[in-house]
Amino acid sequence: MLSDAEWEAILISLQVAGTAVAWILVPGIALAWLMARHEFRGKALLDGVLHLPLVLPPVVVGYLLLVSLGRQGLLGRWLDQWFGITLPFTWQGAAVAGGIMAFPLLVRAVRLSLEAVDVKLEAAASTLGANRWRILFTITLPLALPGLLTGTVLAFARALSEFGATITFASNIPGETRTLPLALYTLIQSPGKEAAAARLCAIAILIAMLSLLVSEWLARKARKRLRGRDG
Repeated sequence: MLSDAEWEAILISLQVAGTAVAWILVPGIALAWLMARHEFRGKALLDGVLHLPLVLPPVVVGYLLLVSLGRQGLLGRWLDQWFGITLPFTWQGAAVAGGIMAFPLLVRAVRLSLEAVDVKLEAAASTLGANRWRILFTITLPLALPGLLTGTVLAFARALSEFGATITFASNIPGETRTLPLALYTLIQSPGKEAAAARLCAIAILIAMLSLLVSEWLARKARKRLRGRDG
């Protein structure tokens, strides 16, 4: 049986990961579309910046968030003064950290899916009088749906497993920011907590596997639906 603290860590993790995906979904799709459909000066630089969270140590990302979104940071001071929003050491801050770390996975998956969409279909719709928004929502995004679903699930799994940026920016506060990885880290450091650590480790593996299976199932279902329409 799981203890109350273990259940609490799992629920906080789900809340943080869900919120992380919710706030990165629209900008992620928009940037993926921009990168897939347009050529512009500085595109390679933007692509590199978007992928920085994949190659930077998560602690560095957490520190940069703390510097920029902390109460004395440029953005953090503005958010606090104008809206009363404080992100460091809160579960919302953990969601920001998780979203930043998951953002490249979402953008990359959606971008690859958008690049696979035949632009001739969009051109044909345009010649028939469809505007850009109608083409996007009736042709482009439906055809890219498998990649969008895959990217969303992978981003959720990445945000769920985030550790370094979260502990740096949001700390390890029980009942507030102690997510599943942070709870596992705390148990590993506590003598006599091996059984609890093993339980959380097993749950983390189970959630990760379920995320991958759900991602593949949704992608296959979307592809079958598209083939059915084509048929």
